[in-house]
Amino acid sequence: MDMTIFPAQAWRRIAPALAHRLLQAVLVALLVGTLCFFMTRMLPGDMAYRVAAGRYGYDMVTTAAAEAVRLELGLDRPWPAALVEWWGRLLQFDLGVSQVTAQPVAMEIAWQLGPTVRLSLMAMSLSLLIGPTLGVLAGLKPGGFLDRLTLAVSTVLRALPSFLLGLVLVLLFSVKLGVLPAAGHDDHGSIMLPALTLALGMAAVSCRVARDAMVQVRGSAYFAFALTKGLSLRQALLRHGLRNVAAPVVAYLGVQLVYLVEGVVLVETIFAWPGIGHALVHAIFGRDVPMIQGTALVLGLMFVLFNALVDAACAFIDPRRRP
Repeated sequence: MDMTIFPAQAWRRIAPALAHRLLQAVLVALLVGTLCFFMTRMLPGDMAYRVAAGRYGYDMVTTAAAEAVRLELGLDRPWPAALVEWWGRLLQFDLGVSQVTAQPVAMEIAWQLGPTVRLSLMAMSLSLLIGPTLGVLAGLKPGGFLDRLTLAVSTVLRALPSFLLGLVLVLLFSVKLGVLPAAGHDDHGSIMLPALTLALGMAAVSCRVARDAMVQVRGSAYFAFALTKGLSLRQALLRHGLRNVAAPVVAYLGVQLVYLVEGVVLVETIFAWPGIGHALVHAIFGRDVPMIQGTALVLGLMFVLFNALVDAACAFIDPRRRP
């Protein structure tokens, strides 16, 4: 077999998927940046005053300071000209300069990206550890006590918004038990509460997805045959069950990424976690348009990247989905 042929064949299989993801990333960048530009400009209030307040503080802002900011940043320019200028910089991979801190947006995002990625990965790991594990155990005995309990808990968790769930966890683990810090990022274990807040919301859904998948596997002919030929329930589950349960769980993880990206913004703000979501909220208050566009763009690209990784994981688990 000529081994030089395999890389070309492999490239032909993955090239369409890579091209699709690249096009998706470009469209997300343009769409997110443009929408953020117009929505920020349409907010009520004097944009120059809010930017000046972000620079000097609300108590120190004067009309003269606001006018100086207006002239410096050219906020009176027509919107189309400002938008076209941003598009041009984006094509050069330049996100511009923060209107409040006067620092390059790319540099600030580079500092904030690490905590956000760390929080997201921790939340996804906890959700996959909690949700599918309980779902598999509940699916082994449909209608049993654990099945009914996980259904009730999942319903409650899905009904709670992330900010309310975060406050409940703070009251329980920080105020009542005093075992975890309520906010910040310097103390040991400070990532646990924000990660758990995001993880429980995702685990509530993945638990039921895993439970339904386990019920189908439990009633399948191949699982019954595995038990018939002498395998124990544990052996049949490890050899024939978990991989089939994992396929729908990982596939649904792509849908849950929306909850994750949305939740990062709220959870980072609640727990004062120094990530992109926290920076986005502060940028909105300060009407820092380049910073808003840059952070929202990175969050959108994170969604595209995580979806690509989910597709790759699904293809690895289920050979039928491979190109």
